[in-house]
Amino acid sequence: MKLTILGGGGFRVPLVYGALLGDRREGRVTEVVLHDLDAGRLSAVTRVLAEQAAQVEDAPRVSATTDLDEALRGADFVFSAIRVGGLEGRAEDERVALAEGVLGQETVGAGGIAYGLRTVPVAVDIARRVARLAPDAWVINFTNPAGLVTEAMSRHLGDRVIGICDSPVGLGRRIARVLGANPNEAWIDYVGLNHLGWVRGLKIAGRDELPRLLADPDLLGSFEEGKLFGVDWLRSLGAIPNEYLHYYYFNREAVRAYQQAEKTRGAFLADQQARFYDEVGAPGVRALDVWDRTRAEREATYMSENRETAGAGERDADDLSGGYEKVALALMRAIARDERTTLILNVRNQGTLSVLDTDAVIEVPC
Repeated sequence: MKLTILGGGGFRVPLVYGALLGDRREGRVTEVVLHDLDAGRLSAVTRVLAEQAAQVEDAPRVSATTDLDEALRGADFVFSAIRVGGLEGRAEDERVALAEGVLGQETVGAGGIAYGLRTVPVAVDIARRVARLAPDAWVINFTNPAGLVTEAMSRHLGDRVIGICDSPVGLGRRIARVLGANPNEAWIDYVGLNHLGWVRGLKIAGRDELPRLLADPDLLGSFEEGKLFGVDWLRSLGAIPNEYLHYYYFNREAVRAYQQAEKTRGAFLADQQARFYDEVGAPGVRALDVWDRTRAEREATYMSENRETAGAGERDADDLSGGYEKVALALMRAIARDERTTLILNVRNQGTLSVLDTDAVIEVPC
């Protein structure tokens, strides 16, 4: 199969390729085409991928192009992970919003609206091109704000575009581990919009174990969301919210913390990734080592202002592994191989939630 990755010069692309390297079954991806507007970033990421594949027999072959139509033509799957305006645009969105005393966060704050306004026209153009050049392809959207962008693309691709996010999956894994269960054997009742959803139940062997978690203050306060929101708050909700709802429930505290921070998240990532691409471009450097080091720093500082505000401490080591690439690969396998699985995805409502339009994109188990 041919997989095209839009935003192929992006920092997280090696996560996807690493997952592909571990897939040895029939019907796997054999060709990866990276597309990006920045040839320098493409070159840097291609170096990282080459080092990842060095010791892997029959690794998916990789090519790179700045020609969008060339990248899309003949694709079986398209991963859309673009960032219109770059990290500099994100940093500016955050700065302007914070100057006005409102949240600048790139998905659930004013920054998300600005980012969406920049991104939707580009995403719609991509959707139209996919429909014309690769009409049988499935588009898996990573681009934030994921719900908004997926909904815009669905107007042209219908159900052949699906949005993914690792946040609900990570939440479900954390709850299952706290309850002493195998996360792969738990069924998560999750509902909401992208980054704005709640776990309403978690079934293990057919029994909902969420009430047991809510009744035990020690268990409830032992994982990321318990530390972030507090035991009393979670009990009052009767559900476990996605970590991004901290920006809503504790908006004043979050805005104050970000105003006091030395840099916004966007500015931090812009500086960090500029250093990464410069370093990887130098001769004699092991690109994969640089990428690994940079990724560890990036993940360890994720939502650090919120955790500081809540007194939640450092992120647990088990939460530093990301996971969106695993969701994407599982979804791709389910579609291509007709494998039965349940994933939390961003899809058209189609009557699932009566309070929302049928074509609105929601985040639910599928």
